[in-house]
Amino acid sequence: MSRYNVRLLRCDSEEALREEMQSVGADPRGIAIMAPKGKFHLLKVEKVSFAAASILKQEMLSKGGEATLSGEIYFGGERTTDVLLMGSERTFERVIKVLHSQPLLSLQQLAEELATALRYVTQHEFTTCRIGNREFRWGERTYIMGIINATPDSFSGDGLFKPGIADRELVAQSAVELALTFLEQGADIIDVGGESTRPGSTPVDPETERDRVVPVIKRLRQVTDAPISIDTYKASVARAALDAGADMVNDVWALQMDPDMAPLVAERGVPVVLMHNRSKPKDAVQEERLGGHYVGVHYDDLLADVLRDLRGQVDRAIEAGIGRERIIVDPGIGFGKTVEQNLRLLNHLDELRVLGLPILVGPSRKSFIGHVLDLPPEDRLEGTMAAVAISILRGADIVRVHDVRAAVRVARMTDAILKERRSPLGAENSRS
Repeated sequence: MSRYNVRLLRCDSEEALREEMQSVGADPRGIAIMAPKGKFHLLKVEKVSFAAASILKQEMLSKGGEATLSGEIYFGGERTTDVLLMGSERTFERVIKVLHSQPLLSLQQLAEELATALRYVTQHEFTTCRIGNREFRWGERTYIMGIINATPDSFSGDGLFKPGIADRELVAQSAVELALTFLEQGADIIDVGGESTRPGSTPVDPETERDRVVPVIKRLRQVTDAPISIDTYKASVARAALDAGADMVNDVWALQMDPDMAPLVAERGVPVVLMHNRSKPKDAVQEERLGGHYVGVHYDDLLADVLRDLRGQVDRAIEAGIGRERIIVDPGIGFGKTVEQNLRLLNHLDELRVLGLPILVGPSRKSFIGHVLDLPPEDRLEGTMAAVAISILRGADIVRVHDVRAAVRVARMTDAILKERRSPLGAENSRS
């Protein structure tokens, strides 16, 4: 018979750790000292010079942490090495302080990057963001983006241009009715797109795309003040959509495909979603039942490569004059990634938290779900909702979905379970 009832605790926030200390009657002064010692982090830094890596390891060990690096460093076989750092917040605080005082500029820069990453991960410093007339408080709850596909060839089968329906006014009215249904079901943002981005899809010209989305946005703006997003990578389409009443831009190519897109977003002062995308037509294969997906896509290190690419895209957006508080990042589930890579990316989504930016995830009905479950797009509701729940668990702030009612319910329930983790300083921030 157990005498001590030993158990393993999961303390995902400093507040949770403090509460556990309080539960055993610890002195408040002791809690303040011990809490930073109880939160452990595993960080990886890349391409550190031999000299800097040696100093870094010595400092980590002397402050109670650990550092793992290439054994070749001791034999001069490499010029740089990646380093794994393991330690408590207190350990990292002490090491960062020492690195700041080092004469090596590389160590001073490393200290800045470590401090920034830890601050973003541990302190929920996200600012609020105004999208249209609504204020979004990142980290407070999960927001739902409903998808309106004003296309004839959506992979999910929900494109509004159906055979025999050529009247754009009828299509626009159908889109508005669907959007209003989404809003009634709890959607926070409506995302309108006029070009399919499924693997192997055929691009459309800007005029056609504009003709598909502008009537929808105009009609929708007349009947609701809810935030409207335009899903496009073409500046001319985005400009027309913003003129028609859209409030933000969702760019699947992260401002890279059209040189006029970043200046437009900066000029209009609207929020923008920057999505990671390495899609190449040669990597896409089509299956009649399960749809298109990517095969043979190579990443040196999937999470590291995605993070590095997104960091570069964020930097370029800021250089173009787009305020950091208006940037949202998207890991690009389904875009230039294999089934296995999509699964890994979802499960390690929390690694993107070091960017200190809100995260949007769009797993809805995608082919990686179809391949796992061997189901066509119309039968992927349960798989999608599982992906939505995991996305929220791993830190997503917005989920983009076709099935809004189900996603809202899953998000509310998941947020309730994770309230302690998602609410800064343990505040009561669940959705009413």
